[in-house]
Amino acid sequence: MSRFERFLTLWVALCILAGVVLGQLFAPAFQAIGGLEIAQVNLPVAGLIWLMIIPMLMKIDFRALGEVGRHWRGIGVTLFVNWAVKPFSMAALGAFFIGHLFRPWLPAGEIDSYIAGLILLAAAPCTAMVFVWSNLTRGEPHFTLSQVALNDAIMVVAFAPIVGLLLGLSAITVPWQTLLLSVGLYIVAPVLLAQLFRTVLLRGGGEARLAEALRRIGPVSLTALLATLVLLFGFQGRQIIAQPLVIALLAVPILIQVYFNAGLAYLLNRATGEAHCVAGPSALIGASNFFELAVAAAISLFGFTSGAALATVVGVLIEVPVMLSVVAIVNASRRWYERRPLAEAA
Repeated sequence: MSRFERFLTLWVALCILAGVVLGQLFAPAFQAIGGLEIAQVNLPVAGLIWLMIIPMLMKIDFRALGEVGRHWRGIGVTLFVNWAVKPFSMAALGAFFIGHLFRPWLPAGEIDSYIAGLILLAAAPCTAMVFVWSNLTRGEPHFTLSQVALNDAIMVVAFAPIVGLLLGLSAITVPWQTLLLSVGLYIVAPVLLAQLFRTVLLRGGGEARLAEALRRIGPVSLTALLATLVLLFGFQGRQIIAQPLVIALLAVPILIQVYFNAGLAYLLNRATGEAHCVAGPSALIGASNFFELAVAAAISLFGFTSGAALATVVGVLIEVPVMLSVVAIVNASRRWYERRPLAEAA
């Protein structure tokens, strides 16, 4: 992990502060930026989000799908957690904490929007940052690559139906036209462009040229994320100043779902007899989120100033320190993990 990535939470916090201050000082400018829309797509934000997502997707080699069978148990566990557990557990946690327990301390008109943001955050499994977490746990690189490639392929067809189902179950109006537009704009198109750029680089100079290009454009992705946050919080500033407790309350269900899903994937891998080098990245893939996509979808579906956009940004704020703590737990428990599971010892 680069120094820039290691201190992502600090940069996010500074961008939040900058956005809130600039939003108060230059409100007309932020309103003008917010008005640059076509078909409910904010053009400046769409450009920034493509700069976020495409460099990360360029790391994905879809040829790795041919390696899925080598670690079928770990793949199966991660798919189960990512697609059958995480979105639904987050919807349940959001309904309990945001819709019930914390309701008295939250703006009444934003409750549904906050829950929608949490659902968007959980419905998109992490992609590029998983490689960082996997390296830190000495994870099996072929497993990590094949799992990420498979998740990206599934996300193209599963993201919209799962989000639509959970929003409907949460009694939130599903803007299907905008949801499908978001999938095309922020999943399908970036995947195709990223693979095109990857192919051109590989043909022009092989793996070395691709690695050099990824090294050079890596900071562009995170810089675009931070610029997007400045815009988001420029619009959210007044609400945050009025109710700073909102961010802390939104963090609670996110934290719980991260540790719950990481623990579930880790224990299921141990129960099925998978090696620790697979269980580590499996737990981290099961817990982390593709927050860039979640932010993009929240803005498109509900707008810059929505509670949904704010909820996804809270996910960005806590992503790095929380995932580093999961890495520490996975590494510290290696000896315990490598003992024979109780089911085998019986």
